[in-house]
Amino acid sequence: MSEAPTAKKVPSRREHHGDVFEDPYEWLRAKEDPEVVAHLEAENAYTEAVTADQQPLRDAIFDEIKRRTQETDLSVPSRLDDWWYYSRTIEGKQYPVYCRVAASEGGGFAGVDSWTPPDVVPGVPVPGEQVLLDGNAEAEGKPFFALGGAAVSKDGNLYAYSVDNAGDETFTLRVKDLRTGEHLPEVIENVFYGLEFSPDARRLFYVMADESWRPYQVRVHTLGTPVEEDSVLYEEPDVSQWTSIELSSDRRWLLLSVGNSEYSETRCLDLEDASGLEDPAAGLQLLLSRDERILHAAEIFEHDGETQVLLVHNDGPQGKAINSMISTAPLAEFRKPLGEQRWRTVVAHDDAVKIEGAEVTATHLIVSLRRETIETVRFAPLSEALAASPAPSFAEPAFGEELYTAGASVSDFRAPVARLRYTSYFTPPRVYDYVLATGELLLRKETPVLGGYDPSEYVAERAWATADDGTRIPLSVLRRASLRADGTNPALVYGYGSYELSMDPGFAIARLSLLDRGIVFVIAHIRGGGELGRRWYEDGKKLHKKNTFTDFIAATDWVVESGWADASRIACMGGSAGGLLIGAVLNLAPEKYAAAVAQVPFVDALTTILDPELPLSALEWEEWGNPMEDAEVYAYMKSYTPYENVRPASYPTVAAMTSFNDTRVLYVEPAKWVQRLREESTSGRPIVLKIEMDAGHGGASGRYEEWKDRAWAYAFIADALKAREPIS
Repeated sequence: MSEAPTAKKVPSRREHHGDVFEDPYEWLRAKEDPEVVAHLEAENAYTEAVTADQQPLRDAIFDEIKRRTQETDLSVPSRLDDWWYYSRTIEGKQYPVYCRVAASEGGGFAGVDSWTPPDVVPGVPVPGEQVLLDGNAEAEGKPFFALGGAAVSKDGNLYAYSVDNAGDETFTLRVKDLRTGEHLPEVIENVFYGLEFSPDARRLFYVMADESWRPYQVRVHTLGTPVEEDSVLYEEPDVSQWTSIELSSDRRWLLLSVGNSEYSETRCLDLEDASGLEDPAAGLQLLLSRDERILHAAEIFEHDGETQVLLVHNDGPQGKAINSMISTAPLAEFRKPLGEQRWRTVVAHDDAVKIEGAEVTATHLIVSLRRETIETVRFAPLSEALAASPAPSFAEPAFGEELYTAGASVSDFRAPVARLRYTSYFTPPRVYDYVLATGELLLRKETPVLGGYDPSEYVAERAWATADDGTRIPLSVLRRASLRADGTNPALVYGYGSYELSMDPGFAIARLSLLDRGIVFVIAHIRGGGELGRRWYEDGKKLHKKNTFTDFIAATDWVVESGWADASRIACMGGSAGGLLIGAVLNLAPEKYAAAVAQVPFVDALTTILDPELPLSALEWEEWGNPMEDAEVYAYMKSYTPYENVRPASYPTVAAMTSFNDTRVLYVEPAKWVQRLREESTSGRPIVLKIEMDAGHGGASGRYEEWKDRAWAYAFIADALKAREPIS
């Protein structure tokens, strides 16, 4: 076995609140330094050497993923105006092809039949198909490809899209004339996510990020004019605020949102107001100010000749509605001071139900909610939602599984159906059309799984671990049905636990390869996530963050105590903020794990957040606290940040996976962390760094490259747990 790369030590001091931290590896942050690049390449060479014997296992898992996947496939077409839009994949090709076909009956919108998707078959040419964008052609000759966003003009003639060819999540925006297939001359560089057309297709709204990768500015481009003349619709100076845009469901209003995880602000622009479009910045109206400290999301729509506002918000009548509620009011009410506005409650606050979002069609209100960890959806007639009384009657589809995820959306405001997506741990994704008037569910597709997949061979169960403070932690326990709780099985515990993001049930072909090798896969729904509502999130952030880590350890203990795992054959895994989780857990209880995989891990969080010039740093204050201003936050973060708390201990086999061009979590964090782990570990087990030199936060682009990355991580785990071969 070759020697692990040893980075030189260069003295560097970080001093805050009277505390000094000596960091000898901070020099690795110099991305353009050839010595840094050489070190990272040496890390890759070492990783390749140490894990070379895992290559057959990686190949086997990759082949299993490939064999189970229908490579030539297509999405269920979604209708918008007079077109059906869909994407298709082709065997041997990395990226989707985005297409459309004309709706045969023209402009018919009244009946459900006009919303039945055309009969298209994978691999069979679609008559009249028009290719909007071929991802494979766009990616040719490029090291990376990702689509940042796309929009079609209301007349269907123009297609705007943005592409990232570096992995740093900054995009190049172009516009294609779908009548000729030619691109318009303008090219806009370094844009962020978010782009929309005005209804007359004369203007394009898009978002820019500042040097710290914070979306802060919305610009307006008039087609046919130089990009240099683009005007600024809005600019946000507060470094702790995130700016985004979207169209209202009826596409009349541009909604501009500014906010963070604790409060927000909404502005709106009437896109059908000709005078306002001549000077969009002057036409931009403040709907609800951040000064009210209300966390909300707004929708604007026309109903019975009146402009209405739908709000999902946390401003309850008796104080904060922590799990959010839904209210409506005419737009005119928002021209009054908040205390004089009259909002009508549509869905009241419920401590047991978290309102995740709401959407409207011309006839119905669609509510996304979370109850007992599970995200599902309800529908109500819009006329009832807007009536003075009584409360609307909601319909909720039943699916017959305990652990599942369901959500709905509409492609066109006038649609008589909603597109409903359903999945569970062992039910492949299904697409339904939900008939709004009758509640009928029309199955449009279930994603095929090849290779003789039989869901009855697997089991998904809910279990509960108990944290040190008595809190019950929900777990999802996935396994082969033939396994028994006899204390001999290998297990993988997976977690995230930040930003109120929930690890919802969903089917994953790659995961079957671990389960088929007898590994029990446990997802720990720990505090800091959103599985049990807003309080669950708040109990795992800022000065409560350590609950996230101790919850995960409690979940690991449960796996042993329940008999589902051999205590010597447990691995842990997480990515991004979940990588911070893995790093913190390894410092607290390294003896509990045989192996760990930390993907793009946020392991040097305190150093990052202390530098507001680094990407996203100031935006992180609402999640972790502001250690620059608050000495208590600084001390608390320093007590758990993985890099700073590595100690002499018997660390398990560790793989850190990262990307050179990642903007969200810089490669330097795991590069430094790996050095410290090697210095302090007393176990002698390998600690490796795998770095994609042409990739971003999501890893390498292209589905086959993604499968290879997944196979690499899963082979690393299976090898460490002595579970290389499938069980009978």
